[in-house]
Amino acid sequence: MRACVIHGALDLRVETISASPVGEDEVEVAVELGGICGSDLHYYRHGGVGDFTLKEPMVLGHEIVGTISRLGASVDGWRMGQRVAVNPSKPCTKCYGCHSGHSNLCSDMRFLGSAARMPHVQGGFKELHVARVDQLVALPDHLRSEVAVFAEPLAVAMHAVARAGALLGQRVLITGAGPIGALIAVAARRAGAAEVVVTDLVDAPLAVVKRAGATATVNISTSTELPESDVTFEASGAPAALGTAIDATRRGGKLVMVGLLPPGTVPMLGNRMVTKELDVLGSFRFHEEFRWAVQALGDGLDVSALHSATFPLEQASEAFALAGNRAEAMKVQISF
Repeated sequence: MRACVIHGALDLRVETISASPVGEDEVEVAVELGGICGSDLHYYRHGGVGDFTLKEPMVLGHEIVGTISRLGASVDGWRMGQRVAVNPSKPCTKCYGCHSGHSNLCSDMRFLGSAARMPHVQGGFKELHVARVDQLVALPDHLRSEVAVFAEPLAVAMHAVARAGALLGQRVLITGAGPIGALIAVAARRAGAAEVVVTDLVDAPLAVVKRAGATATVNISTSTELPESDVTFEASGAPAALGTAIDATRRGGKLVMVGLLPPGTVPMLGNRMVTKELDVLGSFRFHEEFRWAVQALGDGLDVSALHSATFPLEQASEAFALAGNRAEAMKVQISF
């Protein structure tokens, strides 16, 4: 089968690889669509993301939907031809995180398309993908695949919003208008936030976020006037944006850190966090929110403003080039 394989920074290849065997409690999914994530772009541009660096070739991708093409011998309740979204998280089911209801914090997680461990966990940008049955969520017949493939990034956003607690009537600030920042805006509005302000350095993604539901946007390169927020989500991973987030959050407010900062030690306004008595929360991936996201999309949650383009697998390099152009694209998909 064909797959989208990263060998190093700017070395992306469409290659033929061997199909994986299907275990007793697994299914094979014929992948239809995959969404390019910010972490995929980091692997493509820099050969790594956060503290994770490529040490061997790796199939990219963790936002995938498709159709069941083979069933393991002991699989029950699923059928050939059934449309599914694949949760890219494969927790161990044995550790404290898994048993305490926080499987996203699994100490032995295998996450699709991740160089966090060695050997790397191969991703889902390939024609056939084998998944454990507990990773599957059935798609409603009416839910289009180009919408369903937003389930994974939407789950990240929904988990961040859940970490923040009640948002009803709250003033929300989001630093970073990438896909995750945009989807946090969507999820925050759905959770009842009265105001959702999004900042960025580029006008084009801010325009998309405004169409997606933000009440206001601010280009921080031309204006430093920000409203005081009750809850701030840092979704850019930029140290400078973290400083903006700390300054803009009201005394006694909440700061949810979602974006992955650069590797190593990053200076921050620690004294401001203390004297403002901020509640600072980390938000990493998701757990049950993946199922919530599929349900929300099936119920009509509108994310159409974020879909920029779809490319065939053969044009994966062109797809990544466009996805990395923030002035031209928000979310690019690959068709298998």
